[in-house]
Amino acid sequence: MIDLHIHSTASDGTLQPQEIIAQAAAIGLQAIAITDHDSLEGVKSALRHPIPPALKFLTGVEISAAPPPFIRLAGSFHILGYGIDPQDPTLNDSLQVLRTSRENRNPAIIAKLNRLGIDITLAEVSTAAGECQLGRPHIARVLVQKGVAASIDEAFKRLLGAGKPAYVDKHRISCREALQSIRDAGGVPVLAHPGLLSFETRRGLADAVSGLMDMGLMGLEVFYPEHTPAFTATCRRLARRHDLLMTGGSDFHGALNPEIRMGVGRGDLNVPLALYEDLVRRVQTAARGSAR
Repeated sequence: MIDLHIHSTASDGTLQPQEIIAQAAAIGLQAIAITDHDSLEGVKSALRHPIPPALKFLTGVEISAAPPPFIRLAGSFHILGYGIDPQDPTLNDSLQVLRTSRENRNPAIIAKLNRLGIDITLAEVSTAAGECQLGRPHIARVLVQKGVAASIDEAFKRLLGAGKPAYVDKHRISCREALQSIRDAGGVPVLAHPGLLSFETRRGLADAVSGLMDMGLMGLEVFYPEHTPAFTATCRRLARRHDLLMTGGSDFHGALNPEIRMGVGRGDLNVPLALYEDLVRRVQTAARGSAR
């Protein structure tokens, strides 16, 4: 099994990159990718330490982009990037802008919660988050600890999600820029968890994929804990029809979302090694093309 969607303390995960490597090796995963939100620091940290020979490691990132004009969606639109050069200066500059925007909106979210009569401080959230890059999931976690919400999911649905009373928007790069920046850094851009997107028609996903391919999309995250078997089958057919790479992963965040376990999601995720091998071949092809 493999897991190509894992978050570390460089974004909103609770395990350090070295701990992710150790846990992946201990449970027998064959390949992983660390895909932190708008950050390559987890990948860089992992590469500075020994990786067990039996565990294949692929660089990755998850970029928060603005939805393209042909997809009506509130909030962020997530693009995964695999096989990227973690030192690419243009990509790193873009990601730094996104991280700064994320950091700047945290006080505004806290201020909105305070105006709603909720007693919470940024210092409390920072302490609870520890070494993680502070964001909405950590605010949600403190709200659960205080009894304001029954779960992190409820905190988002009632308070922190797009259009809710404590929501604060943030800067995003365009979807086209996200796709191109991944490709320019030698990587393969993949649409993350399409099952979490809301489309107005049955053909919504197919139309979205066609439009994204025109912008440079190369893959689809087919295997994901929130995807039903029927939706997974739909994604597989769509990927085969358009010759898109298929990827999959648990979206593991550690203790922040404890019911999701690395490699297996809620227990039934099974992403085959062949998908990693296909992805690596495409990355190598892209690298040869850019070297000419």
